[in-house]
Amino acid sequence: MKKLLIVVDYQNDFVSGALGFPGAREIEDAVCEKIRAYQSAGDDVVCTLDTHEENYLETQEGKKLPVPHCLYGTEGWRLYGKAAALLEDCPKFEKSVFGSAALFDYLRKIPYESIELCGVVSNICVLSNAVLARTAQPETEILVDPACVASSDSSLNEAALAVLAGLQVTLL
Repeated sequence: MKKLLIVVDYQNDFVSGALGFPGAREIEDAVCEKIRAYQSAGDDVVCTLDTHEENYLETQEGKKLPVPHCLYGTEGWRLYGKAAALLEDCPKFEKSVFGSAALFDYLRKIPYESIELCGVVSNICVLSNAVLARTAQPETEILVDPACVASSDSSLNEAALAVLAGLQVTLL
Protein backbone atom coordinates (compact mmCIF):
# COMPACT_ATOMS: atom_id res chain seq x y z
CA MET A 1 0.00 0.00 0.00
CA LYS A 2 1.25 3.48 -0.88
CA LYS A 3 1.80 6.48 1.33
CA LEU A 4 0.39 9.93 0.54
CA LEU A 5 1.82 13.40 0.96
CA ILE A 6 -0.63 16.32 0.91
CA VAL A 7 1.01 19.69 0.26
CA VAL A 8 -1.43 22.26 1.62
CA ASP A 9 -1.74 25.69 -0.04
CA TYR A 10 1.96 26.26 -0.75
CA GLN A 11 1.01 29.19 -2.97
CA ASN A 12 2.62 32.54 -3.74
CA ASP A 13 0.08 34.58 -1.77
CA PHE A 14 0.80 32.58 1.40
CA VAL A 15 4.57 32.71 0.99
CA SER A 16 5.53 35.99 -0.66
CA GLY A 17 2.24 37.69 -1.55
CA ALA A 18 -0.82 39.19 0.13
CA LEU A 19 -0.69 36.90 3.19
CA GLY A 20 2.97 35.92 2.95
CA PHE A 21 5.18 35.58 6.01
CA PRO A 22 8.84 34.66 6.60
CA GLY A 23 8.07 31.27 8.16
CA ALA A 24 6.42 30.11 4.93
CA ARG A 25 9.61 30.87 2.99
CA GLU A 26 11.74 29.17 5.63
CA ILE A 27 10.05 25.77 5.15
CA GLU A 28 10.53 25.72 1.35
CA ASP A 29 13.59 23.45 1.32
CA ALA A 30 12.08 21.02 3.84
CA VAL A 31 8.81 20.86 1.89
CA CYS A 32 10.65 20.27 -1.39
CA GLU A 33 12.81 17.57 0.22
CA LYS A 34 9.64 15.88 1.49
CA ILE A 35 8.02 16.01 -1.98
CA ARG A 36 11.14 14.54 -3.61
CA ALA A 37 11.33 11.73 -1.03
CA TYR A 38 7.71 10.70 -1.66
CA GLN A 39 8.13 10.89 -5.42
CA SER A 40 11.39 8.90 -5.33
CA ALA A 41 9.72 6.18 -3.26
CA GLY A 42 6.88 5.90 -5.80
CA ASP A 43 4.36 7.19 -3.28
CA ASP A 44 1.54 9.61 -4.09
CA VAL A 45 1.73 13.39 -3.78
CA VAL A 46 -1.26 15.72 -4.09
CA CYS A 47 -1.76 19.37 -3.25
CA THR A 48 -4.52 21.75 -2.31
CA LEU A 49 -4.93 25.21 -3.79
CA ASP A 50 -6.74 27.91 -1.88
CA THR A 51 -8.95 29.31 -4.63
CA HIS A 52 -11.10 32.42 -4.50
CA GLU A 53 -13.07 34.44 -7.03
CA GLU A 54 -13.38 38.20 -7.53
CA ASN A 55 -16.28 38.29 -5.03
CA TYR A 56 -13.98 37.11 -2.21
CA LEU A 57 -14.70 40.15 0.01
CA GLU A 58 -18.41 39.25 -0.06
CA THR A 59 -17.83 35.70 1.26
CA GLN A 60 -17.86 34.65 4.92
CA GLU A 61 -14.08 34.32 4.88
CA GLY A 62 -13.65 37.64 3.08
CA LYS A 63 -15.73 39.44 5.69
CA LYS A 64 -13.55 38.05 8.50
CA LEU A 65 -10.24 38.27 6.62
CA PRO A 66 -10.63 41.21 4.22
CA VAL A 67 -7.40 40.55 2.32
CA PRO A 68 -8.00 39.34 -1.25
CA HIS A 69 -5.68 36.40 -1.91
CA CYS A 70 -5.33 33.33 -4.11
CA LEU A 71 -7.71 34.74 -6.71
CA TYR A 72 -8.10 32.06 -9.38
CA GLY A 73 -5.57 32.34 -12.19
CA THR A 74 -3.48 35.13 -10.63
CA GLU A 75 0.21 34.88 -9.81
CA GLY A 76 -0.72 34.77 -6.10
CA TRP A 77 -2.86 31.67 -6.72
CA ARG A 78 -0.01 29.72 -8.32
CA LEU A 79 2.23 27.31 -6.42
CA TYR A 80 5.35 28.85 -4.89
CA GLY A 81 9.00 28.54 -5.80
CA LYS A 82 10.79 25.22 -6.27
CA ALA A 83 7.70 23.34 -5.08
CA ALA A 84 5.76 24.54 -8.13
CA ALA A 85 7.90 22.50 -10.53
CA LEU A 86 7.88 19.44 -8.26
CA LEU A 87 4.07 19.55 -8.02
CA GLU A 88 3.40 20.30 -11.68
CA ASP A 89 1.99 16.84 -12.52
CA CYS A 90 0.34 15.96 -9.21
CA PRO A 91 -3.43 15.95 -8.61
CA LYS A 92 -4.59 19.36 -7.38
CA PHE A 93 -7.63 20.08 -5.26
CA GLU A 94 -8.94 23.63 -5.51
CA LYS A 95 -10.88 24.75 -2.44
CA SER A 96 -12.70 27.92 -1.47
CA VAL A 97 -12.76 27.07 2.24
CA PHE A 98 -10.16 25.76 4.68
CA GLY A 99 -10.79 22.05 4.11
CA SER A 100 -11.14 20.40 0.71
CA ALA A 101 -14.34 18.41 0.12
CA ALA A 102 -12.81 17.05 -3.12
CA LEU A 103 -9.74 15.86 -1.21
CA PHE A 104 -12.03 14.16 1.33
CA ASP A 105 -13.86 12.37 -1.51
CA TYR A 106 -10.51 11.30 -3.01
CA LEU A 107 -9.36 9.94 0.36
CA ARG A 108 -12.58 7.96 0.77
CA LYS A 109 -11.79 6.07 -2.46
CA ILE A 110 -8.06 5.30 -2.14
CA PRO A 111 -6.73 3.64 1.01
CA TYR A 112 -3.24 4.66 2.13
CA GLU A 113 -0.71 3.21 4.54
CA SER A 114 -0.13 6.72 5.91
CA ILE A 115 -1.09 10.29 5.05
CA GLU A 116 1.33 13.13 5.75
CA LEU A 117 0.52 16.83 5.48
CA CYS A 118 2.86 19.77 4.99
CA GLY A 119 2.44 23.40 3.96
CA VAL A 120 0.58 26.43 5.26
CA VAL A 121 -1.17 27.73 7.27
CA SER A 122 -0.71 25.21 10.08
CA ASN A 123 -3.47 26.51 12.36
CA ILE A 124 -6.05 26.87 9.58
CA CYS A 125 -5.82 24.81 6.38
CA VAL A 126 -3.27 22.19 7.46
CA LEU A 127 -5.30 21.50 10.60
CA SER A 128 -8.60 21.42 8.69
CA ASN A 129 -7.33 18.99 6.06
CA ALA A 130 -5.70 16.77 8.70
CA VAL A 131 -9.13 16.44 10.34
CA LEU A 132 -10.66 15.57 6.96
CA ALA A 133 -7.94 12.96 6.34
CA ARG A 134 -8.57 11.42 9.78
CA THR A 135 -12.32 11.38 9.07
CA ALA A 136 -11.90 9.85 5.59
CA GLN A 137 -9.44 7.19 6.77
CA PRO A 138 -9.89 6.64 10.51
CA GLU A 139 -7.45 3.71 10.69
CA THR A 140 -4.68 5.33 8.63
CA GLU A 141 -1.80 7.00 10.42
CA ILE A 142 -1.89 10.78 9.85
CA LEU A 143 1.46 12.57 10.14
CA VAL A 144 2.73 16.15 10.27
CA ASP A 145 6.39 17.16 10.31
CA PRO A 146 6.62 20.40 12.33
CA ALA A 147 9.60 21.44 10.16
CA CYS A 148 7.30 21.42 7.11
CA VAL A 149 4.40 23.56 8.36
CA ALA A 150 4.18 27.21 9.33
CA SER A 151 1.87 29.97 10.50
CA SER A 152 2.31 33.73 10.56
CA ASP A 153 1.77 33.49 14.32
CA SER A 154 4.27 31.19 16.07
CA SER A 155 2.02 30.75 19.12
CA LEU A 156 -0.86 29.62 16.88
CA ASN A 157 1.54 27.26 15.08
CA GLU A 158 2.48 25.68 18.42
CA ALA A 159 -1.18 25.51 19.45
CA ALA A 160 -2.09 23.85 16.14
CA LEU A 161 0.63 21.24 16.64
CA ALA A 162 -0.71 20.56 20.13
CA VAL A 163 -4.27 20.20 18.79
CA LEU A 164 -3.04 17.88 16.02
CA ALA A 165 -1.26 15.72 18.61
CA GLY A 166 -4.50 15.67 20.62
CA LEU A 167 -6.31 14.44 17.51
CA GLN A 168 -3.83 11.54 17.38
CA VAL A 169 -1.85 12.94 14.49
CA THR A 170 1.75 11.74 14.70
CA LEU A 171 4.20 14.66 14.90
CA LEU A 172 7.52 13.66 13.33
